[in-house]
Amino acid sequence: MIGITDPIVSNPDLALLALRTIFGAAMIVHGYPKLSGEGRKKTEGFMKSVGIPPALGFLTGVLEFVGGIAVILGVLTVLAGTLFALEMVATTWLAQKKLGKKYVLGYELDIAYLGGAIVLALVGAGSISVDAFLP
Repeated sequence: MIGITDPIVSNPDLALLALRTIFGAAMIVHGYPKLSGEGRKKTEGFMKSVGIPPALGFLTGVLEFVGGIAVILGVLTVLAGTLFALEMVATTWLAQKKLGKKYVLGYELDIAYLGGAIVLALVGAGSISVDAFLP
């Protein structure tokens, strides 16, 4: 009999697929607006206003959009997870030090994304991925 604390299905590969899909989709949604049009202008203006080179806004958008797709597919997942973790450390620092935000209603989402990125960087994509078929 399954107890209340027992997992419904014990399959780490399905768990990683779920994490990759949700995390990757969130990154794509955050990255796409930074790549063109008004969203790119707003991002570059924000970056400049907090003393960060505006070109980093576009590069962040590329990482989030392309990296999000890569994570969903499970391609170069450890690399993407590492880059996302570094980005989330930077955004957390920015929120705290430059914007003066607190944890709640401030940078808690950055910390949650950091957690997901660390799991992807340390564990990889699992067997339900393109990475599983690469040498």
